[in-house]
Amino acid sequence: MQYYAMHVLTNSEDDFSRRLRPLVGDRIIVPKKLLTIRKRGVNKKVLSPVFRGYVFLQSEDLLSELDVFWAIRRTPGFIRYLRESARPSPLNDRDLALLRHFISLGEFADTSKVTFDENDRIVVLEGPLKGLEGRITKVDRRKGRARVILDMYESQFPIDLGFEVVERVKSGGGDVHEEPGS
Repeated sequence: MQYYAMHVLTNSEDDFSRRLRPLVGDRIIVPKKLLTIRKRGVNKKVLSPVFRGYVFLQSEDLLSELDVFWAIRRTPGFIRYLRESARPSPLNDRDLALLRHFISLGEFADTSKVTFDENDRIVVLEGPLKGLEGRITKVDRRKGRARVILDMYESQFPIDLGFEVVERVKSGGGDVHEEPGS
C-alpha cells in the first residue's frame, strides 16, 4: 500500500479529512501530536497536526481511483497533490518511513521521556522523539519542547514535539530513572 500527500490549507486538516472520510474511510490520515500550551498562566494540552498543512491518503494507485482523485481536488481546502498536482506520486521510502514512524505511535504522538547527559545534550528514553535525536535543532526546557527538522519531498520544515524530563538518580545498582516529584 502506498501513501500520497496532499497540501491543504493550514489549520483545515481536520475539516478536510472529515469531508473525505465518507468516500475514503480510514485511508485518510492526519498524524497528530500532543503539546502543552501555556496561555495566561494556564497549561492546556492541545492536539495538533504533526505535518501542518498536509494530509495523507493510503491507496494502491491514486490515479486508478479517478473518482477519489477528483473528489479530493474539489474538496474545500485542497491546494495540490505532492510532487505535482496533475500526476501525484507516492511517498518515497525515506518519507514513508517518517510517516510510518508517526502512524505507529497510535492516535497521536504523546510527549517523550528525556533526560540530559553530562554535556547537557538531550537523551531520548522513549516516545515520538526516539529515533529523531539527530534531527533535533533546538530544545526549550521551560516549554518542554524540542524542535525537530523533518524532510518530506526534499523540503525541510520544523515541528515542535513535547517532552518531559525524567531525572537520573544514582543508586547502588546503577542508574535508576525517576520522574520529578515521585
